[in-house]
Amino acid sequence: MLMTKAPTIDPVSPSTPDASRILGMQRIVSLVYAGRDVTPLWNELMQRVTADPTDAAAFMDLAIILQTLGRTEEARQILKNAVQLRRDFSVVHGNGTGRHLLAFVTEGDFMANTPLDFLLAGSNCVLLLRYVNLEVTEITDLPDHDVAFMAIGESTENAPLLAHMQKLLAGFDGLVMNRNPELIAGLTRDGVSATLAGEPSILSPSTHRVSRDDLAAIGAGAKQLNDCAQGLTFPLVVRPISTHAGNGMELIAGPAELAAFLAVQPASELYVAPFIDFRGADGFYNKQRVVFIDGKAFASHMALSDHWIVHYLSAGMGQSPAKRAVEQAWMEDFDHDFAVRHQESFAALCRHIKLDYFGIDCAELPDGRLLVFELDVAMVVHNMDDPVIYPYKQVAMRKLFDGFVDAISRKASAAR
Repeated sequence: MLMTKAPTIDPVSPSTPDASRILGMQRIVSLVYAGRDVTPLWNELMQRVTADPTDAAAFMDLAIILQTLGRTEEARQILKNAVQLRRDFSVVHGNGTGRHLLAFVTEGDFMANTPLDFLLAGSNCVLLLRYVNLEVTEITDLPDHDVAFMAIGESTENAPLLAHMQKLLAGFDGLVMNRNPELIAGLTRDGVSATLAGEPSILSPSTHRVSRDDLAAIGAGAKQLNDCAQGLTFPLVVRPISTHAGNGMELIAGPAELAAFLAVQPASELYVAPFIDFRGADGFYNKQRVVFIDGKAFASHMALSDHWIVHYLSAGMGQSPAKRAVEQAWMEDFDHDFAVRHQESFAALCRHIKLDYFGIDCAELPDGRLLVFELDVAMVVHNMDDPVIYPYKQVAMRKLFDGFVDAISRKASAAR
């Protein structure tokens, strides 16, 4: 059994014979997130690939199931197999009568590409996925679509492909949202901090890339921190390059702790940044996720935690009506409260990040500045939380999703 929680569901197959059509990330991840048993679906997909080893769509959905269950390496191999069989896939939302959005995507986990499938939840849009790699020499033979979207996110692994896409898109006449792979490639943690360094309304902690050898020398007392990361002092936040969700991230108080950290952390290069105490007046570390669509800010989620590494799933939001009440007020009042207080910061972000879509993780500092932890085009944005426990989130996320679909429609209409 892949999952044993909650009652089983009937397998759901695409209702048309289109060989490119998949269930997709939003539908499958939602089932697993809700604790549903996906074994019947898994068995059906396995029967399909056994009967037809060229059924790329079935392989793609199998890869999504495995990725959702944390079986990353298996998922990666099956995804690779699927893309070798075909490079175009489709996800139909609702009745499929809405706009057709074509996305240039790459192989990878759920943070490799903009979460377009989630953003289209509840719409009638069709998402068309075109997998690209360094072997693609021109953008041709595209399926019919209204708007295209450059969905590949920033990472060390994606950097060569983003550079390649910059060249390919230069010769492409079609309308493409987020049509700036070079800018996306620059959304590294150190790149973002450097970009926002001169904005008085924003604090984006000065972030440095430092080699393991240099950090080891600091831990051993052979070098000073200032020699490798000018202006930084302990305590520090240290994390490996190209990690998300706090993976491998530690708060380091001094050289001895740094040495101990490196003893169990094999990364050859790490990000080093000052630790900022962003606890609110309530004593919690409050972190907000905000999404920008065509320059307009939308509330995505807010988490309150006792720990400085704030994860929504581990912050106890589901167990605390008081915390949820804070998030509800933040979401419901967002347009005339948080967004108004930080309108200068939001304008600065959009001025620097000239993209149709991006997101930030942030917090509000006591002095009124916006503390920006991360800025990316591939942050997970979803409406999968239990509507009984989080009824207010359904309203906020519907507003965000509608804003995204409206942006697609505006672009499509303007291109006529």
